[in-house]
Amino acid sequence: MKATLHACRQRLRPILITSLAFIFGVLPMATSTGAGSGGQHAVGTGVMGGMISATILAIYFVPLFFVLVRRRFPLKPRPE
Repeated sequence: MKATLHACRQRLRPILITSLAFIFGVLPMATSTGAGSGGQHAVGTGVMGGMISATILAIYFVPLFFVLVRRRFPLKPRPE
């Protein structure tokens, strides 16, 4: 459990920075105006929403499922 918590703390910042960079990179596409902006707006909005929800799900549910599976199926000691 300690290793899981340590890994979560260590990886949170890089995950958030990468996700936010991608989201802000797609922001001009989601807020586009002018010719052909309808398609760009639809794609940009979908990509932004998907990335935001995927980031939130990854931050909370991946460690949660790891802990739940680890508790449900504990490691067996290896024979020496």
